[in-house]
Amino acid sequence: MNATPKFAGFTLGLAAVFGIALTVGALVGPEPSAPTGHDEHSTAATPSGDLPGGLLASDQGYTLALDNPTTTTAPQSPTSFRILDANGAPVTKYVTSHDKDLHLIVVRRDMTGFQHVHPVLDPAGTWTVPLNLSRGGDYRVYADFTPEGGSNLTLGADLRVAGNYDARALPAPAATAQVDEYSVSLNGTVTPGTASKLTLSVSRDGAPVTDLQPYLGAYGHLVALRAADLAYLHVHPEGTPGDGTTPAGPGIDFVVNAPSTGDYRLFLDFQHRGVVRTAEFTVRVATPNATGASNPAPTSAPADHGTPGHGH
Repeated sequence: MNATPKFAGFTLGLAAVFGIALTVGALVGPEPSAPTGHDEHSTAATPSGDLPGGLLASDQGYTLALDNPTTTTAPQSPTSFRILDANGAPVTKYVTSHDKDLHLIVVRRDMTGFQHVHPVLDPAGTWTVPLNLSRGGDYRVYADFTPEGGSNLTLGADLRVAGNYDARALPAPAATAQVDEYSVSLNGTVTPGTASKLTLSVSRDGAPVTDLQPYLGAYGHLVALRAADLAYLHVHPEGTPGDGTTPAGPGIDFVVNAPSTGDYRLFLDFQHRGVVRTAEFTVRVATPNATGASNPAPTSAPADHGTPGHGH
């Protein structure tokens, strides 16, 4: 299977309008985004024509409506919401993508507490899922779905959790991330106007992992959030498990375009020995250097961003 269809599947395909290179380096202030697209089943899935996904609560006649946009801290807080159509009626029929009808991403606005969960839908159109809201602050909630007969959308809404907001600074960029006994390394660049390869390689206790397990029909799921505004990019790897050509590790190859220069937080979900783990990275998307060449990503020490929340 070639890269382009996989990248389009279940992703926010963001077309680079000017030259960019994805590198790991010093933090810089983000710049405004360029026009982007969002496509799984239709080329017309761009929010408001020129915005990345996750920035709007309403788009193309659909609205993400949280039942309780303000709540209190709790380790496992039941959270419910609905997707409303243009008439205000709850949507009850969806197109299954990567084994699920809807994927919910939740992260605090300082990029901590990342969770990728899959709510349960009742017959009346209400989705329900427990979330780890043990720390106060404002959270961004993203619903990634395709309504029956419609285009793939990522809608976003804010969830305010009462309590002390102990905001943390964005971790320094690094080419490796540690999660439990696993180390994940990031290699590759994104070049202008091209669907470019980014490889994340998984090792355990220093040994390459070659028996990654499929999770939601893939060996890895990558979510990228732009630090400036929490714009959302969800990418999936090249190939599919069992296609005869896609190895089960250690490397997971992704095809990535970025919407603009600036700082990004990347979250990689991967499954090994029956457990899904999330590796986190801070990266910087910068313009190529004066010669037009992209700066390679240097190797540096693992970044530590505290203990993230993560549910599946």
